[in-house]
Amino acid sequence: MLLRARDLAHFYGPRLIFKDICLDLPPGALTVLAGANGAGKSTLLKILAGLIRPSTGSVETGENSRGQKPRIGYLGHQTFIYPELTALENLRFWTSLHGHAVTGSDYAAILERVELAPFAEEKARGFSRGMAQRLNLARVFLLEADILLLDEPGTGLDLRSSAVLLREILAARDKGAGIIWITHNLEEDLRHADSVAFLEGKRLAFYGPAKAFRLSERASVPRPEPFETREARGGEPC
Repeated sequence: MLLRARDLAHFYGPRLIFKDICLDLPPGALTVLAGANGAGKSTLLKILAGLIRPSTGSVETGENSRGQKPRIGYLGHQTFIYPELTALENLRFWTSLHGHAVTGSDYAAILERVELAPFAEEKARGFSRGMAQRLNLARVFLLEADILLLDEPGTGLDLRSSAVLLREILAARDKGAGIIWITHNLEEDLRHADSVAFLEGKRLAFYGPAKAFRLSERASVPRPEPFETREARGGEPC
């Protein structure tokens, strides 16, 4: 198992965001994290990434296929593009922070994959939103992370850029990465998922195979199957 979360709960001040959250992320699996706005999806993803600590509960990582601690790639709402640096300089700066060994051909290959090779030496300040987001995707995928945590990476992308994103996500899964993906296009992207974790009522209302998750007829809002709550199990930990 690449990542395991147990009994997570989180508060902002006195306000409970969620509780009793348990997730497992095996290699080569794609989990869609869904729920209404304000359900706590982004907060949960940051906890899994180790960016914030949960109020209670634990997150543990296992080992990758090489017997090492898995590398985590996190993509949030901000692009973290440095406008006065070129696309190539941005990538070099990011990889230097991670201490990841990358060659010139690696940079060229990732820029080609996200269709930014012709703009490698251009400063990012002139990039469109879609180009900036594709450069941000290149930053994450260049790390060859074992765990990918993606918070609505398709926001602001046109159809061409969205296709690039989906191709890279599926390629990472095929290489053995475990992926948790918050998507703004649930109905379309659900068909690519292995499992779904649906946050509702401050807990996981559904957590299971994607094929068992049903969408309601109301504007693509998910209607989850019943989930056996922790209380129903007599307070047993998940």
